[in-house]
Amino acid sequence: MSRTRLFGSLCALVFLVNFARVVFAPLVGEFIDAFGIREGTAGLIVTLAWLGSAAPRLPAGWALTRFTRQRVILVSGAMLTAGALGVALAPSVLALMVAAFAVGLASGVYFVAANPFIAELFPQRVGRVMGVHGMASQLSAVIAAPAVTVALWYDWRYAFYALAVAAAASTLIFAALARRTDLPDAGAGDTDFLGAARGEWKLILAGIVLMGLTSFVWQGLFNFYELYMIDKGLARATARNLLTVIFAAGVPAFLVSGDLADRLPHVPYLLGIVTAFVGGVVLVVVAEGLAAVIAASVVVGFAIHMLFPAGDTYLLASLPDESRASAYAMFSAGTMSTQAAGSWAVGEAIEAGATYDAVFLALAGGLALLVATYAVLYRFGRVPGGAADATRTV
Repeated sequence: MSRTRLFGSLCALVFLVNFARVVFAPLVGEFIDAFGIREGTAGLIVTLAWLGSAAPRLPAGWALTRFTRQRVILVSGAMLTAGALGVALAPSVLALMVAAFAVGLASGVYFVAANPFIAELFPQRVGRVMGVHGMASQLSAVIAAPAVTVALWYDWRYAFYALAVAAAASTLIFAALARRTDLPDAGAGDTDFLGAARGEWKLILAGIVLMGLTSFVWQGLFNFYELYMIDKGLARATARNLLTVIFAAGVPAFLVSGDLADRLPHVPYLLGIVTAFVGGVVLVVVAEGLAAVIAASVVVGFAIHMLFPAGDTYLLASLPDESRASAYAMFSAGTMSTQAAGSWAVGEAIEAGATYDAVFLALAGGLALLVATYAVLYRFGRVPGGAADATRTV
């Protein structure tokens, strides 16, 4: 069995894993209405899904020093199936919070195991395969809002019943293909979890600060995008479907960014992407009228989704075989923990009386200062990263 077919099954799994995380955003308004809660609590539900995605990344990284990549991926598929059923059956806000956290756990385990695995399946084109994998993930984000719209004709819970069935089927397909594929042994020497963290801490920290804080702003923006657009005077249906515009802009962004990440210097490329995202956020704030809002949404969506394959390539291509999965798990856990609080922070600020415009302009200003700081540090050679020193095996 070719590695390409196995990669295809991973693209199916990542589609479902990401759908499980982003589908909460277009449901924020429904949660407020259905459970009688306010913005802060609704934001916390979304935050719990992303905190759940952050929580298992260190344990999953340790597990990868003891078990094969494919076995950990199978566990994530089983967790996603169970978590989706939990959301569908949740009778209360507390139960919904627990189930949202469980769905997040599945995604965290998946990404920690799958991303290094993919880099090792195709070591000569890390950026491109990460871009394709990310595009598959992004396609789920594109259909999230329309899927919610369709589900709301009946009951929003049906979206999660369907997710559970699809997750179970995709996990079984991956298991069958993995048994018949010639797999790489590049991670065989990655057995010292803490040693990898000590050896690569500078690179890990550099990635967490840049990727984590940028994603913090992104989390706060997209999880409240529907309510923000309603606040700008758009109809609820239009506001919800603007999320589709943002996520659709990200589909080509993954492919473009993955190819560029294999060709351009990593740090300047990442800083350029974050700068474009800051500009996109400002455009969203100042935009007036549907046409201007759509254009600004395309800009911010394209820019932020270029960041993810570029950031993963920066880490995965810079790490040697003997520490790749362990160090990537550290980076992934730190980044997710940082970004997960974004929606909660924005929700609390809005509930306290701040305007959406003021909140998002303040966050954009903070990111601009971060970019300037990294640019200075890079100029003096203080930002780590580049190509892996170790020779990769396949």
